[in-house]
Amino acid sequence: MQHRTDVEAADALREAYKHILSEIHKVIIGQDEVVKSVLVSIFSNGHCLLVGVPGLAKTLLVQTVAQVLDLDFSRIQFTPDLMPSDIIGSEILGEDRNFKFIPGPVFSNIILADEINRTPPKTQAALLEAMQEKAVTVAGATHKLAQPFFVLATQNPIEQEGTYPLPEAQLDRFMFNVALDYPTLKEELEIVRSTTSTAKPVVNKVLNAEQIIYFQQLVRNIPVTDNVLEYAVKLVSKTRPSSDWATPEVKRLLNWGAGPRASQFLILGAKCHAVISGKYSPDIEDVQAIAKPVLRHRIIRSYHAEAEGLSADDIIQKLL
Repeated sequence: MQHRTDVEAADALREAYKHILSEIHKVIIGQDEVVKSVLVSIFSNGHCLLVGVPGLAKTLLVQTVAQVLDLDFSRIQFTPDLMPSDIIGSEILGEDRNFKFIPGPVFSNIILADEINRTPPKTQAALLEAMQEKAVTVAGATHKLAQPFFVLATQNPIEQEGTYPLPEAQLDRFMFNVALDYPTLKEELEIVRSTTSTAKPVVNKVLNAEQIIYFQQLVRNIPVTDNVLEYAVKLVSKTRPSSDWATPEVKRLLNWGAGPRASQFLILGAKCHAVISGKYSPDIEDVQAIAKPVLRHRIIRSYHAEAEGLSADDIIQKLL
């Protein structure tokens, strides 16, 4: 899949994005911002954490995305007794008296890590190497994962009994933290109407693995002006209470700010957001459009912020 110029390729990505949206919306009603965030993170080669109560079609969304993008899909249900080998695979003794590696469900293009905070840290850590290095190591041997590789994890914000909060290092591996909300009355009527009949929507494949890798490379090639780069880096610096850019309010409301990975994801996400919005280079509005999902899981609120009932999003809004 080659285009003569990057401009032609950017136009092709925008058209593909529109086509993918229309296919996904045959199955998923509403949740426009969520679908957009998931697709932006795929084209930016990042991972996504979906936070929402049960029954908001998180699993259905991931399955539909995998179907439309013609990618292999694995669903891993995270439970307290899940072991690392249940995710990455293990070595077994074959009939020829030699050990051979049996790959686990992580060897897919799209991984749905369902309720990722229900499993102990040891098992959560099994995904860390896969997410960062796109490879897993078993018995000293490194096995490369299929490309593209994308982890979509879900988390239930209500029921916190029997859960293990994700360590900061693991949270930082996720490009986006996407908050799902209840559908509107009109959307819910449409959901109930379409899911309680015999009609089964037919979803067409739009892209394949090779084309997705091509577009991921294109997103990286998009030029960024110095002022947009500086805006993104300064925005992240403002979240750090110890930085010169932090306001007295930030020093009072935050204990910890976002690391350099946030700046990288802000720029990558802004590039992709610009292309799907019909532009060939990102501006400050594109950085602002994705700032909340990039930053909300990377800042730690202080006691004052919690006492005043300020959410991470409220604080990011103040910074914007």
